[in-house]
Amino acid sequence: MNGLFKRLSSGLTKTREALTSALGNLFNKEGAIDKDRIEQIEEILVLSDMGLNTAHVLIEWVKGEIAAGRIKDPSQFRYYIKMRLKEMMSGNQSGLNPDTNGPYIIMVVGVNGVGKTSTIGKLAYKFKGSGKSVMLTACDTFRAGAIEQLEVWAARSSAEIIKQKSGSDPSALAYDAVVSAMAREKDILIVDTAGRLHTKYNLMEELKKMKRVIGKALAGAPHEIILVLDATTGQNALSQVRVFNEAVGLTGIIVTKLDGTAKGGIVVPIASELKIPIRMIGIGEGISDLIDFQAEEFVDAMFDEDR
Repeated sequence: MNGLFKRLSSGLTKTREALTSALGNLFNKEGAIDKDRIEQIEEILVLSDMGLNTAHVLIEWVKGEIAAGRIKDPSQFRYYIKMRLKEMMSGNQSGLNPDTNGPYIIMVVGVNGVGKTSTIGKLAYKFKGSGKSVMLTACDTFRAGAIEQLEVWAARSSAEIIKQKSGSDPSALAYDAVVSAMAREKDILIVDTAGRLHTKYNLMEELKKMKRVIGKALAGAPHEIILVLDATTGQNALSQVRVFNEAVGLTGIIVTKLDGTAKGGIVVPIASELKIPIRMIGIGEGISDLIDFQAEEFVDAMFDEDR
């Protein structure tokens, strides 16, 4: 088992234990493949936060495989369900690969408490490790302590930081940061934004404004608008994706706190239903615990401790 998969498997321990402990008996139990067994599997998939739609699509496909004679006994369920999950998720995986000569602008959005600022610090660390020059800007000028928190992460990741005093205009700061990143010939600028309650119209409008202002400072920017999601919120994460995507047009998603929840199944509908690439996933609190999302490895880690 390679080191990266071992870390991923460890991070998904709670999800895997919840899923396999419930499905294990149904996969291994002798007897006929009957309606009751299939309904039990569907219920477990729903409870793992894959959601009604994803679970239904998956089970309907399983029924088709049974009818075609490809699934003949319960011991084959694990293999076929894993195979189908990988197919459903594989089209929506892509790491962050900055491909511009000038500063590559990444705007990071999300509601309060999802781990947005720490994720920005981990992103900066990851980019610095690949030889990129990185600047951060503290555009969460509302939350008490937000600027200081980003300063800590900037220091940990050896990134520069652009900031103003608390209460400053965040869009004006974003503009200044882009201009500064260009002047200093930085490879990457990561823009932190205030944690938004996605039901508040005026706050969404402010994010739209920031996006426009960044585009005025540098044509084509921001190059990425990344939504950070907390895996522990389960199905509520889907509504967050829809609202933020409608407001600012997301280019990718980072799912955090997978190590602290049994609800890792939420990644499946995010990838399969919403068609927005999952860029990375957070599997721990360490600065290096942000890894590229790979659908095949993720599914394997959900079902199997070893590979």
